[in-house]
Amino acid sequence: MDGVDENSPLFAIAVAAELAGMHPQTLRQYDRLGLVRPTRTAGKSRRYSMRDVVQLREIARLSSEGVSLEGIARILQLENQVAQLSARVRELEGALADELLNRPGRRVFAAGVEGEVISLKHGTRTQRRTELMIWTPRPDTDR
Repeated sequence: MDGVDENSPLFAIAVAAELAGMHPQTLRQYDRLGLVRPTRTAGKSRRYSMRDVVQLREIARLSSEGVSLEGIARILQLENQVAQLSARVRELEGALADELLNRPGRRVFAAGVEGEVISLKHGTRTQRRTELMIWTPRPDTDR
């Protein structure tokens, strides 16, 4: 199914309530409290996404553990903020990687003595080793 993802508003309130294991009136209350924000149709009926159903299940779990509705609202707010910030970080990491790869001369590196990769700034060179090692055979003591 093209165009359908976890945020697509698919379920009427009765179906979403059944999927979440709740009464439809509970879903209406959670909507009024802002715990879940279903999409509205032109006729003002609620449509819930799979993400909304998962969130309703999480609300039920937290409630059964004794967390108040205010506490649940704060937890959900913080989880949503973390998800948004994580998405933004991934977006910025991608943009940075693209920028670094597309700049000419920015992918400069050299191999070290042990075979390790050494990153270099653009326009710099590695330091060459200039030591000289002299090898002299040991005299045979058996002759």
